[in-house]
Amino acid sequence: MRKSSWLLGLFIITALITSGCNDAVNEEKEGPPLNGKWTGTINVPGQALDIIVTLNRENEWSGTISIPIQGVNDYPLSSVTIDGKNVAFFMEIQAQQLSFDGEYNDDVIEGSFSQQGQTFPFKLTKGGPVDENDDDFLSAETDEGTLYGELEKPDGNGPFPVMLIIPGSGPTDRNGNSAGIQGANNGLKMLAERLAENGIASVRYDKRGVGKNLEASIPEDELKFEQFVTDAAAWADLLARKELFSEIGIIGHSQGSLVGMLAAQKGNTDVFISLAGAGRPIDQVLNEQLENQLSGESLTEAEAILEKLKAGDQVKEISQELQSIFRPSVQGFIASWMQYDPIEEISELDIPALLVGGGRDLQVPAHEAELLHEANPDAELMLIDKMNHVLKEAPEAEQGNIETYSNPDLLLAEGLMEGIMDFLSEKGFK
Repeated sequence: MRKSSWLLGLFIITALITSGCNDAVNEEKEGPPLNGKWTGTINVPGQALDIIVTLNRENEWSGTISIPIQGVNDYPLSSVTIDGKNVAFFMEIQAQQLSFDGEYNDDVIEGSFSQQGQTFPFKLTKGGPVDENDDDFLSAETDEGTLYGELEKPDGNGPFPVMLIIPGSGPTDRNGNSAGIQGANNGLKMLAERLAENGIASVRYDKRGVGKNLEASIPEDELKFEQFVTDAAAWADLLARKELFSEIGIIGHSQGSLVGMLAAQKGNTDVFISLAGAGRPIDQVLNEQLENQLSGESLTEAEAILEKLKAGDQVKEISQELQSIFRPSVQGFIASWMQYDPIEEISELDIPALLVGGGRDLQVPAHEAELLHEANPDAELMLIDKMNHVLKEAPEAEQGNIETYSNPDLLLAEGLMEGIMDFLSEKGFK
């Protein structure tokens, strides 16, 4: 997804810098209860950038900031100033000062973030991303930290059949929304709610470094595709141990389709549903998308990079136009993703499967679902003519289609839930 490039580049650099925390400015002995962790966002153009700020006072105030999606963890603040309800803290990076100037009210710090003469609003709320006592969330332990997922369940005491909902690519949250797109579509949230109305529980989770799993981030230069599969398998294993659930299924959306196939092969899964999942390796999908967006030297460069990554080589020199896609820190992840062919993986799946494609999907055309079906004829194929990538009915015009990505008032595409429920009923998923 697109990011604000000026901020992205700056914070990737800061992840490699270490510095000490200068003396903080004392406040009066009595003041607002600011000690501890604060979670919130900087609303840069086109996205909300998640941050975690920790403020500490012993003799003087000090603090750290984390921007998980950028791989910045516990970076020291250069100074912290508390004056009554006025709260200011600063970062010093390469002789440049970034400032947060806000006001405390009722466990909220709200104000302005400034960098290089540009100013954007920020908001922080007291506490971490997760309330440990929230019964609506389950937790799964992994070698790379604890993950949290939201439980949506039907009325009654159960046990219930349960679907694990795996989100798509990029900084995507459990509701199907991306930090790279302003607004929300809430497609996966609506899916979970409709399942509950039909007697089926679900657990959906934010990607690492997003939402409730903000603190479970892995720096992008260390992240591999296999980690997503490990995460999904950990969730399936947890659900299998819960007496609240009877049968277990997986729904994978977009990138989550391939993740779900691989996790389902590890066991603990009775049914699998692919929503807008690709039928080709990601290098082929990327190449096709780039052919529609680039030309000339840029396209030639992109094709050469894909070939080298497929062969296991890294590319250090990347033109500015391609930095957002192929920056060196993300090449390892792309290369690991390329090693998996959805055609091979779906053919290995020996549980009931439903393959869903949308006729107006701009990112993963319906033909991809047909490719998966050819590889696994025992699976069921469902194509919904007017459905787009975020599971909504969309107009034919591209601009109108894209506008649905940030409209939470649109319902799921007609026929989607009916088809899913018919499939689950036929397979005795109850």
